[in-house]
Amino acid sequence: METIQFLIQYILHIDTYLINFVSQYGVITYIALFAIIFCETGLIIIPFLPGDSLLFAAGSIAATQSQPLNIGLLFMLLTLASILGNKLNYLIGRFVGPKVFSANQSWLLNKKHLQEAHLFYEKHGGKTIIFARYIPIIRTFAPFVAGVGYMSIREFSFFNIVSAVLWIGSLLGAGYFFGTLPFIKDHFSIVVYGIIAISMVPPVFAFFFRKSLSSTPESVNGS
Repeated sequence: METIQFLIQYILHIDTYLINFVSQYGVITYIALFAIIFCETGLIIIPFLPGDSLLFAAGSIAATQSQPLNIGLLFMLLTLASILGNKLNYLIGRFVGPKVFSANQSWLLNKKHLQEAHLFYEKHGGKTIIFARYIPIIRTFAPFVAGVGYMSIREFSFFNIVSAVLWIGSLLGAGYFFGTLPFIKDHFSIVVYGIIAISMVPPVFAFFFRKSLSSTPESVNGS
């Protein structure tokens, strides 16, 4: 419970923690940010790291003259971390998928699920990789499932790069251009809440959309 409380406190006041870290450790901040983004996107066991709010905070700090963070260097390093993390996650999924989903009778780890994942990523893989970047937790699982579903490695690599550039660029840029505004600086916790809420809109919308479809007369009759 204390760990969860600390994590929530850390995310909501990430700007303060990051400013103190930069002031104390300087250029080592680049390594720390690289490691956090790489781990969040590359290790499926820790999908709860504060990717979106961290990027926004880093961009806003880079916009201030007093902090030794270069926005261009941040963009290149964190984009690379994001690409490498997703690629590692994909390769892990591709390696363990056939071994884990080997039973025909298992409800949870059925071969049928592996085949369904493959068909899904053949059809929707590219846009899934891009949209998943903006959804906490989902962005950690998406490349793993893409690997499990044997999404083409060439297609995955292309959309992995595109999604990393869009995700890192948009949130760093938003922090850089808007994070120094007086209102946002004074209400940063509210901004973080907003970022989290906006990022959760797509999965919530998809959930209720599917639920409404399944409850229509057509779907009932069709089943």
